[in-house]
Amino acid sequence: MHDEDTPALEPALRELYNKLRDPRGHVDNILKIHSLHPASLQVHYEFYKLMMLGSSPLTRIQREMIAVVVSSENGCHY
Repeated sequence: MHDEDTPALEPALRELYNKLRDPRGHVDNILKIHSLHPASLQVHYEFYKLMMLGSSPLTRIQREMIAVVVSSENGCHY
């Protein structure tokens, strides 16, 4: 797994990490696991954008609330 601060990080992966940083500037471990196969990180990111930002009868707030409940039920801190 490649950390976001690794100097030799591939440019494409560094660019993705820069898009995915949280407000504190960190990349979540759930995303870093894709570092060994950056194409999977791109797909993960596109899927997230579609589900959370794409056209939907649900508001963004409703989608976030569903994500929080599902994460809680799954014992996931994300």
